[in-house]
Amino acid sequence: MTLTIILIWYFSLRITSNGPDFDQRQTIAKAIAVLDSKGFSRETFILNDLVCFRTTDNWWNIKSGHHEAYAATNFPFEIVTLYPEFFEVPKDDTERAAILLHEAQHLMGSGEVAALETTWHEKQKLGWTSALYSETNVWKNTRELTLANIPTLFTCGPDQHVDCVQ
Repeated sequence: MTLTIILIWYFSLRITSNGPDFDQRQTIAKAIAVLDSKGFSRETFILNDLVCFRTTDNWWNIKSGHHEAYAATNFPFEIVTLYPEFFEVPKDDTERAAILLHEAQHLMGSGEVAALETTWHEKQKLGWTSALYSETNVWKNTRELTLANIPTLFTCGPDQHVDCVQ
């Protein structure tokens, strides 16, 4: 009975939302390829082999609501909704990879703070650096959200307001 309920729940999430079109799937694949090329094999496996990507909210996302976001994850169902901003706002595939790295943390059961912290710590490895991205909206939004949730990551330098992970 439990398995039946879980399967009904899962399929209801899928049928009440739309999947990505061909061009969107190509964009997603390029971002995942960036993660793979930078050594994020566990995240790459999850995103390539376990996730069902969607591009519109399912009934659960509509009911629970979400903050302005590039993506949302339905854990433990391994469904990731990518909003239009995911495709439109990032500077390039590396920024999209940073977003997917964050969502992969949720897919592994991490909460928002842990997902932010992991993504911020791994930004150098990903090639998502201040020198290249500090003026982009994705960088600014992520930095602001990370600073609000984990201020200790920004208490370095002579004025105690520098990113400690640079």
